[in-house]
Amino acid sequence: MFGLDAGMTFILIICILAACIFEFINGFHDTANAVATVIYTKSMKPTTAVVLSGIMNFIGVFVGGIAVAMGIVNLLPMGLLIDQSAVHSVSMILALIVTAIIWNLGTWYLGIPCSSSHTLIGSIFGVGIAYGLLPDATAIALNWGKVKDVGLSLLMSPLFGFGVALGVMYLLIKFIDNKKLFNEPDKKKAPPFWIRLFLIFTSIALSFFHGSNDGQKGVGLVMIILIGIVPVQFALDHSKKTENLITQVNSIESVIDKIDSKKISIQDKISLVIAKEKIDTMQATLAGVVSFKDLKKESNFELRKDILVMAKEISKIQNREADEQPLKLSKEDKVTIKESIKEMKTYTEYAPYWVILLISISLGLGTMIGWKRIVVTIGEKIGNEKLNYAQGFSANLVAASTIGLSTYLGLPVSTTHVLSSGVAGSMVASKGKQNLRMKTVKNILIAWLVTLPVTIILSGSLFLLFRLFS
Repeated sequence: MFGLDAGMTFILIICILAACIFEFINGFHDTANAVATVIYTKSMKPTTAVVLSGIMNFIGVFVGGIAVAMGIVNLLPMGLLIDQSAVHSVSMILALIVTAIIWNLGTWYLGIPCSSSHTLIGSIFGVGIAYGLLPDATAIALNWGKVKDVGLSLLMSPLFGFGVALGVMYLLIKFIDNKKLFNEPDKKKAPPFWIRLFLIFTSIALSFFHGSNDGQKGVGLVMIILIGIVPVQFALDHSKKTENLITQVNSIESVIDKIDSKKISIQDKISLVIAKEKIDTMQATLAGVVSFKDLKKESNFELRKDILVMAKEISKIQNREADEQPLKLSKEDKVTIKESIKEMKTYTEYAPYWVILLISISLGLGTMIGWKRIVVTIGEKIGNEKLNYAQGFSANLVAASTIGLSTYLGLPVSTTHVLSSGVAGSMVASKGKQNLRMKTVKNILIAWLVTLPVTIILSGSLFLLFRLFS
């Protein structure tokens, strides 16, 4: 398979299977967040709610794009994967997957709404940092710019969820006179039709956006595996034409040649030199190449790195232009650069359909089990009162909107933390902070705070251990 010997083929299959197991666990670990309100409020029967949630998760992965997946891939500089031997790449991959699975299963068993996003990202941080501590490390440990973006996203999304849910709930209390909306669920019968409709709609939306965001994390994980173990086939999208790539490279060259290096800052000069070097290298690599099959094995990954480095350096020049001297390029030239870089990145930022399908199935099937433990926590243990219809609607609406916006921006967020904080915000809006059951809130906060350091330490330690025996 993919030109690997029997031993490496077996390892590749094991790694991909482990990634599917992680996504399966992610499904039943996070399912409760999407179905908690409709099950707890008797708006839908558990079996119906969970199956529908699984279907919507499946669809969400398929239509959600790959921006979040590429954010996960880009946390680790790809040079880190290729600079190691294949065995070392396997050590890194297994370390982060094993860590993610252990922590996800442990917190699910204890009924703690812990974040699969934090778990996976903490695991990636751990192996990246551990690699950077090695004496023979040949790449930067982590893409710190991307780490900053992801860290802020994970930090701010629960606070945003809490604040907006509090506001939505306050508006409902102030402007809605129908008291049925604020009743606790009746244990024996379903709520009124219009209340059920709102709860079901927001639950479906939450399931869909959960798939579009969390499913992409699994896609990103599989792409890390494929790029690390078989970079020749997956460093670039071989389904695309090399002819178009050459056209984009030449278009960018024609524009940046117009930049007068005497009239730009030293920083821009450095970036310009690097960009031109990468353009020359790409043109030499692609000379006479009709398809990616004609490239030498090592050229695939080198071409990938050239595309990413060139795009990064040109972006630096463009970002500094607003604060320093302008480049004096025409509007058309600026559009040419923007569109050409966007097109070139489609060669590096992609995922085969079979990868998306595999993760969709894994997440969808995982969604259909394991919901009961966390439903009780969401419904009864965050607040001192049981979750009422308005609170469930508010939390679902805010969580779905937050996750949908984050997916659009290409940022990973925690479904668990956004929904839990939304429930907490709705509880506070009803009767103040005294309405929170602080023991449960503290447990969720502790899990939120310790997930990153625990997974960083565990995955880093496992990576070093696996390398020791490789």
